[in-house]
Amino acid sequence: MSLFYSEAGRSISYVTLFKDIVKQKQYPYVVRHLDYYSVFKDIIISMADNKELVIIDSDLSEEEYKNIGLDESILQKSVEIELKNIKDVNDLLNCVMNADKWGLTLFTSGTTGVSKRITHNLKSITKAVKVSEQNSQDVWGFAYNPTHIAGIQVFFQALFNLNHIVRLFQLPKSEIFSAISNHQVTNLSATPTFYRLLIDPKSSFPSLKRITSGGEKFDENLRVPLQRMFPNAKILNVYASTEIGTLFASEGEIFTVKQHLQNFVKVVDEELYVAGEFVGKSEDIKLVDGWFKTGDRVEIIALDPLRIRFLGRVNESINVGGYKVFPTEVEELINSIPGVKRSLVYGKKNSVLGNIVLCDVERNDNSLTEPQILEFLRDKLQPFKIPRIIRFVDEIETTRTGKISRK
Repeated sequence: MSLFYSEAGRSISYVTLFKDIVKQKQYPYVVRHLDYYSVFKDIIISMADNKELVIIDSDLSEEEYKNIGLDESILQKSVEIELKNIKDVNDLLNCVMNADKWGLTLFTSGTTGVSKRITHNLKSITKAVKVSEQNSQDVWGFAYNPTHIAGIQVFFQALFNLNHIVRLFQLPKSEIFSAISNHQVTNLSATPTFYRLLIDPKSSFPSLKRITSGGEKFDENLRVPLQRMFPNAKILNVYASTEIGTLFASEGEIFTVKQHLQNFVKVVDEELYVAGEFVGKSEDIKLVDGWFKTGDRVEIIALDPLRIRFLGRVNESINVGGYKVFPTEVEELINSIPGVKRSLVYGKKNSVLGNIVLCDVERNDNSLTEPQILEFLRDKLQPFKIPRIIRFVDEIETTRTGKISRK
C-alpha cells in the first residue's frame, strides 16, 4: 500500500493510517489544532463513523474567534467511535466515500469580518473530486493550512485516489524544493502568493504535471516563470470559496461557465451571484431572492456561453475622487517589476479626494527605488491609480492560508 502522508523526514503509510484509526477510541467534535496528520485522521474517522465534525480555521483572528459562539463545553466535547465492518484500508475508504449522514462545519470571516458557520455534506464538499486510474499515481504537494477549505479539498482529492500527500506549507523554499524532488510531487495546489515566493529561475521540477492556483485572483505575470520551473505542468486557475467549494477552473484568467451551470450563475452590477442550492447550509448567509452574493467583482467577456474575468473583491475598491481603484490591478503590475517580491496596495483617508492610494513593497533587490516603480507605472495606469507614496518594508504580512493579509 502506498504512502499516505510525509512531513519533516517522517512518512506514514495507508496501512499505518488504518491501524491508527481502528485503535482510536474517540475523536474531538471540534478540530482546532494544526497537526496535519491528526486533522486528516479526524476527518477520516468522522466520515467512517458517519458523524458531524467541526473545524475551526486557525487563520481566524482573536476577534473572529470570539464571534464564533461555541461555548467551552462544545470545544471540549469528544465523540465515541463506533466503526463497524472495517477490516482494511479499502473498507475504510468505502465507508468514507459513502458517508451520507456526515457533515463538515467550517467557519469563515467573510467580507464583513463576522464569522459565518457553513456546513457541507459529502456531495457538496467533494463535487470537484475526480477519481480515476489516471489519478491513482498522483503525489500531492500540500501547500495549504489543513483547516482551510482549499486544503480540505486537496486532501479529499488525494484520499479518494489513495494518493501520497507531502506537506509543503510554511516551509523554507529550500525544504519545499527538496520535498518536491525527493517525493517526485506531481500535483501542486496553492495561492498566487505562495507561487510568487516559490519562483526561482535556476530551479526546474519536471515531475510536476499539474499546477493549480486558487484562493486569490491569479496573477498572469506568474504564468511564464511557473511554466519555466514546472515545464511539464498544466497550469489551472480555480475559483472556490468556503461557502461554495470549487466552482470553476480555467487554463487562463477567463472562466467559461459550463453548460450545466449556466442557470445557476449570474452577474449583477459587476458582482458574481451563485444560486443558493450551491451554497453550504448556513443560518448566517442571507440569500437575495435565492441567490448568494459572492462579493467577487467580475468582468463579463461574453454572454453565450457566459465568460467572465475576476477582478478582485467588491469591498476592496478604493474611492479616489469618485473613481474606483482595485488594489489587485495595481499590485499585479508592481509585482511584475524585477526586484519586487510582493506588494500591498491600500487606501488612506484624504480630506480632498476621499482616499489616496498607498503601496507597501517587499523587495528582493534593494537597489530598486520608488522613482523607478513610479516611472514603470506612469504609462500603464491612469494617474489616480498610481500610488502617491511607495513604502519599502521588510515583510508584507500573510495569513496562514498563504494570502496577503488586508486587515
